[in-house]
Amino acid sequence: MKNSMDGIFQRIPNSSLITYHFEVEEKDGRPVAVVEWLRWKRGGYGAPFRFLDYADGAGRVISGELPDKQDQRIEVPLSSPDTLAVNALGQLAENPRVVALRNFIMGWHVSYLSSDDARGQPEAGPQEQLSKTGDNLANVIQFLSEEHPDRLDLIFGRLRERIPKIHNVMADQMPDGRLLLQIRDAPFEEPIMARFASDGTLKMLAYLVLMNDPIPPPFIGIEEPENFLHPRLLYGLAEECREASGSTQILVTTHSPFFLDAVRPNEVHVLWRDESGYTRSQSLDQNNRIMAFMDAGASLGDLWTEGHFGVGDPLTEGGMPVGGEGAN
Repeated sequence: MKNSMDGIFQRIPNSSLITYHFEVEEKDGRPVAVVEWLRWKRGGYGAPFRFLDYADGAGRVISGELPDKQDQRIEVPLSSPDTLAVNALGQLAENPRVVALRNFIMGWHVSYLSSDDARGQPEAGPQEQLSKTGDNLANVIQFLSEEHPDRLDLIFGRLRERIPKIHNVMADQMPDGRLLLQIRDAPFEEPIMARFASDGTLKMLAYLVLMNDPIPPPFIGIEEPENFLHPRLLYGLAEECREASGSTQILVTTHSPFFLDAVRPNEVHVLWRDESGYTRSQSLDQNNRIMAFMDAGASLGDLWTEGHFGVGDPLTEGGMPVGGEGAN
């Protein structure tokens, strides 16, 4: 069985687009990169060409900052067919375009925020970015307080909008060198330790820190943000995601109709498995029936729960045609 993937990567805004194509197949019980290439068009004219081209662990690459079709292609064998050329060659300075793609992929942040992890008491020391589980939340707040106090004020201001009784959040160093995250409610003088705060408060704080990172990762993935959050908070969180998407790419998976109510049809891709067992995807703005409902004032959350998407009901086996229900 062979699976393929294509991705478009742009290293610098308004620069030439790079296409990454990758095909994987199972051989002798292990995955093998049967085809892998990078393609771009150096100038405004002419056909795009491959400056990295590999198959089964063998291939060639054009090195340099601006690879040209006429440049020499260098044969660089890989250690095995299951080694990715982008990963191997992306560690060599003479391949800056490949290095940029590898760094882009390595910088992806797939969030699995856990309120239990956020309640921990990590070793003191500022850290620039939130970890996947949020166990360094106190360290990131310490970093923001020292290096980006205005950004931290923005985060606390938005937290107070969503949880009005919250007054402040502090990350204080304890005598044993650990950081203690404390939250103070407006009616009280003394803060409480984060381990006594609600799951929803910690999750919202972590999401706000993630969405307002001064130097965000190139890609952020969030799985089911509705967990532990009040449904009315999801609209604001969706708006945070939309605002943050101006400086990074964000992918959110959700089963919440309340989150859907805050997004637009062109921002939603419905996933389902077809009769062959493969995952299919369609943007909702390609579905004429959904768009007609939206023009009449319907909400996406209601349309989904009422079954108008054609998929997404765990009690049925219905699929969606390639063109979308009512697309013609």
